[in-house]
Parts: sequence; C-alpha cells; structure tokens
Amino acid sequence: MFENLSEKLQRVFKNLRGEGRLTAANMETALREIRVALLEADVNFRVVKQLIESIREKAMGEEVLTALSPAQQVVKIVNEELVKILGSHQSKLRFANEPPTSMLVVGLQGSGKTTSTGKLARWLSRNGHRPMMVSVDVYRPAAREQLRIVARDVGLPAYDGGAEEKTPLDLARGARREAANTGHDVLLVDTAGRLHIDDELMIELQQLKDLLSPVEILFVADAMTGQDAVRSADEFHKRLGITGVILTKMDGDARGGAALSIRHVTGQPVKFVGLGEKADALEPFHPDRAASRILGMGDILSFIEKAEEAIDKKQAVEIQRKLLDNEFTLEDFRDQLRQLKKLGPLDSILSMMPKVGMLKELKDVKVDENEVTRVVAIIDSMTPGERANHMIINGSRRRRIARGSGTSVQEVNQLLKQYAQARKMMKSLSGGFLGKKLGKFKLPVM
Repeated sequence: MFENLSEKLQRVFKNLRGEGRLTAANMETALREIRVALLEADVNFRVVKQLIESIREKAMGEEVLTALSPAQQVVKIVNEELVKILGSHQSKLRFANEPPTSMLVVGLQGSGKTTSTGKLARWLSRNGHRPMMVSVDVYRPAAREQLRIVARDVGLPAYDGGAEEKTPLDLARGARREAANTGHDVLLVDTAGRLHIDDELMIELQQLKDLLSPVEILFVADAMTGQDAVRSADEFHKRLGITGVILTKMDGDARGGAALSIRHVTGQPVKFVGLGEKADALEPFHPDRAASRILGMGDILSFIEKAEEAIDKKQAVEIQRKLLDNEFTLEDFRDQLRQLKKLGPLDSILSMMPKVGMLKELKDVKVDENEVTRVVAIIDSMTPGERANHMIINGSRRRRIARGSGTSVQEVNQLLKQYAQARKMMKSLSGGFLGKKLGKFKLPVM
C-alpha cells in the first residue's frame, strides 16, 4: 500500500537534498510536486489543500530554511502533517460496560463486510474476547450461509436464528439474547448492503441501531474504490453516525487516497485495514506507522509485532548467535524461510522494510511465494553435511540435489548464491542498528 505515493514523495525529497540550500522558490517547487503526488494518489482535494498549506506554513519558517539539513526538516514536517491527517494516534475499539458489546458492521454491497466480520471476530478472539457473529442480511441469497462458512473458517460461532426469526430485527434480538446467555462478550452484526445508498437501507440500519445501542458502528470500505469509498463513508456517517472505518484491500491499493482522506472528510478514524484474503489479514491502523511507510521509512514496529506472534523465540536467539559467530547454515536458512512464511505474504513483509541504504532495493523485489517452496525442497534434498557446509557442494552433488528436488542445476546454483547474499546481509543487519532494535525483542533479523 502507498507504493506510488511513497516513490513520488521520495523523489521530491531527493531533489531537495540536491539543493545547496532551501529557498522560497525551490520550496514552492517541492510543494507543487507534493500536491501533484497527492492528487495522483486520489487524495481528496480538500485534504490536499489543507496538507499543503500546513506544510508551507511550517517549512517556510526561518528555522527550517537556515537549518544544517533543511531537507530533513521538511521530511519531518511532512511526516507530522501526514500523521495529523491520518488521525494522530491509533483509535482502539470501545466496549460496553455490561456485555455483550454490540457492533454493527455496515457498508455497501461488495465492500467486504462479511469477510471483515469474520476477520474482526478472529482478531477479537486472539485479544481476549469471546465474540459471536450474526448476519441480518435476509435479502441477498446465501448471505447468512456465507457468514456461517466464514465463522467455521475462523473457528468461532455464528448465530443461525430460529424458524420464526425472519426479519433483521428478530435475528439481532435473538443473537443478543444468545450471546448474553452463552457468555459471549461481543456481538458482531453483519448487516445488509446495497449497490448504492438508499432510504430503505438507512431506515433498517437506524432500527438496528435503536434496538442494539451499538458501541461501535464500523463502516467497511473498499480502498481500491478511492474517493467513492470516502463519499460513501461520509454519507453513512451523516445518516447513521459511524464510529470508525475498516479499509479492505489495502494490499492492492498502491495509491492510498482513501486512507489519507477518509478521516478528514468524515471526522471518524480508520480502525482496521484488511491486507489480504486470509483470516488473519486484518491489522489495527496506526497513523504514525502509515505515515512512516508513505515516506519510505518502513514500519519496523508492525514487523516486530508480527514476528513476536509467529516466531519461536528460543530458536530466534540461537539464530542471532549463529549470525554473529558466522555459523549460519543452509539448514538455518531453510528454517528461517519456513518461519518467514508464518508472518504472512512476503510482499507485505518486504513493504514494512525502510527503503534506505542496502534495503532500498527491496522496493523492486517481486516475490514469488512458490520460490520459497522450491528453495525448501532443494535444501531438503541435501545431506546433513551439505547443509552444514555449503562449500563441499561440487558439480556432481549439485546434479544429485537438482534431481532429488525436481529442479535444475541452475536453480541449485541460484539458491547457493542467494544463501551467500542472505548470510552476508543478515550478519550485517544483526550487527547494526536494526539488529540492536530487534535484539531487545530477542528476535531474528530476516
């Protein structure tokens, strides 16, 4: 996400760094380029206008123009203003004083409400809650069956309703009663959608709101639709009073216009972003981390949180020791690849790395998930001695390994080259700033 905008802003800052000093003239040129980059990223024009004015006001100050590194000062200002536009701080879910907490999941048809309901239920379950889901969409064929399938996939309950419960209000009432009786502290209500906003839909949602008194009304928006998503969110907020937004398909949105616009236009925060199809591909939205990614600084904190959740910490400490002692073997390389796959799509992981120094080339890396499977197969076809000491792998051994793994000698050669490069890079990282940062978490650097 944000790839296009990030690349354009980095070019602007690179040009600024090339100037001997900042002047009003070259700062205006930079602001024009930033404005164009934001508009091309499909950011709402009112948001762009406010952002540019705020940056101009701060960047034209004497303190910035006479600083030793004025370009860095400008980057700092842009970062601060982006964070402000995105919401300043993470907006967390709220819960009722007396369970069950009701949460309405609303939005247009096709935005991803049902899958987002399942993902949110899984996230709540993994964070100390006992959620129950219910679909009150009695119009779309198989809508309730779809939620039952999603619920089964995440291993959490969905309320079916009795034979007499045929209206949205009856289903919601029965689900709330069932949640209270069975000790579920959160009830997620997957509501009906439409291809466009109409009075009939809004009346029904208002009735559900009056019945359940939901603590959260979460609008699900497809980030790929850009300003259409922003306009829909604004309309829902005016008619219903949403409390937050879940932006889906953020992994496929290289522009980021919806994320940068939606809070400013609606006044309501983005609370979660969907980053893929899997059940765990839902993350809390952090404005400061999003701004960091837009400016090419990466998102190391999110990477660390993912790593802490997925990685064997004892093995991590041992890997770090091996890296420092130059004992990192092909077997260790294979095990790290397996653990890396647990973190999620590799494209998503690479996008969290800062685009600076030796890591700046990562923006051009195209990840083939099947390649990891091939690499593991090649290493599995080696003897323990070969995995421990790659230097003994001569021509005949390479041919045998290729036959055993169903690959070619060229692919075996490529793996050995990748391994040598990875070993060098990981050793460098583990001894540098990133290694120290990750080291206090006792995690491996990947």
